[in-house]
Order: sequence, then structure tokens, then C-alpha cells
Amino acid sequence: MIVTITGFPGSGKSTLGKGIAKELGLKHYSAGDLLREIARDKEITLLELHELMKKDSSVDRELDERNRKLGEEQDDFVIDGRLAWHFIPKSIKIFVKIDLEKAAERVYRDSCQGREERQGECENKSLEKTLENMRKRMKMNQKRYRELYSLDYLDEKNYDIVVDTTSSEIGETRERVLEEIKRIAAK
Repeated sequence: MIVTITGFPGSGKSTLGKGIAKELGLKHYSAGDLLREIARDKEITLLELHELMKKDSSVDRELDERNRKLGEEQDDFVIDGRLAWHFIPKSIKIFVKIDLEKAAERVYRDSCQGREERQGECENKSLEKTLENMRKRMKMNQKRYRELYSLDYLDEKNYDIVVDTTSSEIGETRERVLEEIKRIAAK
């Protein structure tokens, strides 16, 4: 079984992916971690990398090819990545949404106050700036994916499961999603 997870920034995609992988005894991958590595290697912030990706599709193509190969060469894993659902079509596809103001609170807290892997994302100097950056990033991604692939990753019709994490605890969300995954897998 392959599970792909995408959705809004700050919605808990990675946390959900790790929890599902653990519960199902599957390996977990994250495109966000790979993008952070690429940004660190280039000595730029994640937002700057996204700006670069608007002009240079090579980073997108590298991520896409890795996703495609992973889906072809492996089974039994969970991956959270913006377009993993598209490049691994035989997966159970999950979309995680959240109120953007709540997401901005999470991203601001995680990027600037503790999580070492996100320290380079501290262009988010305030909650308001974090929300502005998130909206900008989502708009850039949506435009880029339309141009590159003629698809809208925010269109919920692309997914088997859609979950809103605005007012739910991660454990509750994970349990609901696991029930849906098992239901779909049993078909």
C-alpha cells in the first residue's frame, strides 16, 4: 500500500504522514525535508528556493522524478509531498486542509521557535508575515503546477480522502484517516 499526502502548509501533513506510517508499519518519506535540504545546500531559505523554482523547473523535475521512481520501485510507504499523488497514481491520496490563520500560527511557532530543521525559514518575523508568506507560496505553487503540469493540487476532487485539521487533535485526525485508508484498501 502506498499513501500520498498533500495539502495546505501548516496543516500537519508531515506529522500525519509519520503517524500513519508508524501505525501501518510503513516507511515514511517527505518532499518537504528534501526541499529543505536543497535550500540548505544552495544556502538560501525555503521561500527563496520557491522563488527560484518559479524561474527554474529543475528542482521540481528532480522532486517529481524521485516521486515517480519511488512509486515504481517500492511499495508499502507513506509520502507527504505536494505532487506525490500525481506522480504516484496507484496511491491512496489524502488532502489535508486547515484555516490559513491557524496554519500560520503553527508555521510561525515551528519555524522560528524551536524546530531546528526549519530554522532557515525564519523570514517569518511575525505571525502576519508568516500568513503573507504562506499565501504567496500557495499562489506560486498553484500557478507553477498549472504551467508545468496543467493541474491544480488544491482541487479536492483529486483525492480519495480530504480532512480538515483546523480544530482537531492530530491523534483524532490520524485515527479518522486510518479508518478511511483501511476502508479504501479493503475494496
